[in-house]
Amino acid sequence: MSRFDNSGGGKFSGRGDGNFRRKSFARGNAPIKKKRENIQPPDPNLIRLNKYIANSGVCSRREADTYITAGNITVNGKTITEMGYKVKLTDEVRFDGRLLSLEKKEYVLLNKPKNFITTTRDEKGRRTVMELISNASKSRLVPVGRLDRNTTGLLLFTNDGDMAKKLTHPRYGVRKIYHVELNRNLTAADFKRIQEGIMLEDGLIQVDEVSFLQNAPKKEVGIEIHSGRNRIVRRIFEHLGYDVVKLDRVVFANLTKKDLPRGHWRHLTKQEVINLGMLQ
Repeated sequence: MSRFDNSGGGKFSGRGDGNFRRKSFARGNAPIKKKRENIQPPDPNLIRLNKYIANSGVCSRREADTYITAGNITVNGKTITEMGYKVKLTDEVRFDGRLLSLEKKEYVLLNKPKNFITTTRDEKGRRTVMELISNASKSRLVPVGRLDRNTTGLLLFTNDGDMAKKLTHPRYGVRKIYHVELNRNLTAADFKRIQEGIMLEDGLIQVDEVSFLQNAPKKEVGIEIHSGRNRIVRRIFEHLGYDVVKLDRVVFANLTKKDLPRGHWRHLTKQEVINLGMLQ
């Protein structure tokens, strides 16, 4: 029986006794495609605005479209609400006044150990905190504020310059809590003096709270402070005649050391970054 059986009502095979044949492009009768003219390659220096915003780490592309239509985005000082708008890599793009860049913003929290200095490099060859986060990111991260060499605890790193300035500016009064261990018990009189404020050579310093630690000797104290003055916690106690044996920052901008061992780092969660942005 041929591949096409008239009695069986089968499908045409294109061969044998059937009267239907498929076109064979191998015989040179393939359709000729029209030549596409004037097709310009995409400009590598142009990028859709929503992609630019998403790549900067602010939000997703879909959310970026919402912000664009709402008028939250400016390009070179002009509000843009057009969908599909493209920007140059050299354009100044701002979200609610905040300058964006294509580099994704990153935030790394370190539980700093002793004997590391807070600087990006040291001419004397001393160990720096940058060694501890060398594998955290390919971006150039910088420490937010400082912890001196013998102080341990929370230290934040970021490539977000605006956030770094905000977290170190006195206006925002970022919350910091320290666990202090002194060389001797803190007296009741000195405890009260700290509560009332200490006059140092650069002015009055007010602490937010000072307290003895539960089930600990009187030489161990918790102190909450907003001031960003250099070595301020050590200076308070040194002014009163105490030596600070240990100083550990346990809270910074509402970030804590939970599940972060000494010498280890972690990236902030999306919610933690949002919370930092809401500090006022």
